[in-house]
Amino acid sequence: MKKLRVGIAGYGVVGKRRRQYIDEHPALATAAVSDVSFGKPGALPDGVPYFADFRDLVAKAELDALFVCLPNHLAPEATIAGIEKGLHVFCEKPPGRDLADVARVIEAEGARPGVKLMYGFNHRYHDSVREALRLVRSGELGRVLNLSGVYGKSRILNYAGGWRAERRYAGGGILLDQGIHMVDLMRLFAGEFVEVHSHVSNAFWNHDVEDNAYALMRTASGVVALLHSSATSWRHRFRMDITLEKGAIQLDGILSGSKSYGAETITVARATEDDAGEPQELTTRFDQDNSWRDEVFEFADAVAHDKPVVNGTSAEALKTMELIYRIYCADPRWKAKFNLSDGLPPTPALPRKGGGRKAQ
Repeated sequence: MKKLRVGIAGYGVVGKRRRQYIDEHPALATAAVSDVSFGKPGALPDGVPYFADFRDLVAKAELDALFVCLPNHLAPEATIAGIEKGLHVFCEKPPGRDLADVARVIEAEGARPGVKLMYGFNHRYHDSVREALRLVRSGELGRVLNLSGVYGKSRILNYAGGWRAERRYAGGGILLDQGIHMVDLMRLFAGEFVEVHSHVSNAFWNHDVEDNAYALMRTASGVVALLHSSATSWRHRFRMDITLEKGAIQLDGILSGSKSYGAETITVARATEDDAGEPQELTTRFDQDNSWRDEVFEFADAVAHDKPVVNGTSAEALKTMELIYRIYCADPRWKAKFNLSDGLPPTPALPRKGGGRKAQ
C-alpha cells in the first residue's frame, strides 16, 4: 500500500511530537510541514519541504492528510482548508475558539462526506484512563454515582503575554486550553450534563481569559460532577475521582512531555459490607505514555481502511465545546463581562459518514 502523504501545519513542540509517530506508522509519511518560524519556504535537513504559511502548505504540497497543530484562532481555518482540498484532517484540541468556529468546520465536513476528521482528545488514550473506562463499562463496580476532577498548572504557557492570554485569539483561558481534557473525560464517564452551575474568574492574572473555573454539574440520571480547572495551582496537578455503587476509582497524575504531573496511577477500591470505611485498594502505576502514538495510529487506521472515527469526532468535539460554553455562561458575571451569548446556538447538522476515500 502506498504511504499516505501527511502535512503538518504548525511545526512546534506538538507538531514535532506528532511527526515522530506519523513517521513510525507504516502507512504514513511526513511530506511537508509549515510554521511561521521558517520565514520563507525551504527544506528540513532530511529533505522534507517547509512553508511559512499553512495556506501554502495546503495549496502547494502533494498531500493526502493534514495534521493541524496551530493556535486556536487558526485551527478552524486550517481544518476547513484541508477538508475543502479533500484531505483527511487531524486537529489538536480545542476545535476552535467558540461554537461558531466548530459550526463552520462541521458545515465544511458535511460537504465532504468522504473525508475523515478527528480531534486530538489525547487523554482518552492514557493507560490509566483506558483502564478506568474498562472498569466502569464492565459494570463490576456498579453504576457511577459522582465524580470530581482537578486539573491545574501554575500558569497557561506564556500567560504573561502571547496569544493564549488574549480572548480574540484563544477564545478562553485555562478551562478551554487544558481543562477541556477533564471536561471531555467527565462526559466520557458520566454522559451528558443537563444542569450546570459555575464560578469563572480571571482575578489573579487579570487577562481577558479565565485563570480559574469551578463547575458543579448534573446529568439527567443524577450523576453529579465537580470540576476545578486552574492556572494558579503552582504545582501541576491532575486528579479524577469516580465513585461507583460498589467501589471507587482514583486517577492521579498524567504522563506528559514535561513529566511535571507526577506518576500516572490508578487506584481501585472495592467496597464490602465490613470494610469500615477502609476498603481493599489496589494501585497500579503506568510508566510509559503511548497515548500520542496510539492516537495517531487510530487516525491512520480510520483513513487507510475507511473506518469510522471512534474518538474525537466532530460530534464529540461539539458536545465538549457546548459544555465548556455552558460553564462560561452559567456564571452571570462572566457572561456579562464578555457579552457572551447563551453559548448554545442551534446545533449544526452533523455530516453523514460513509463512502470515504480509501488509501491508494
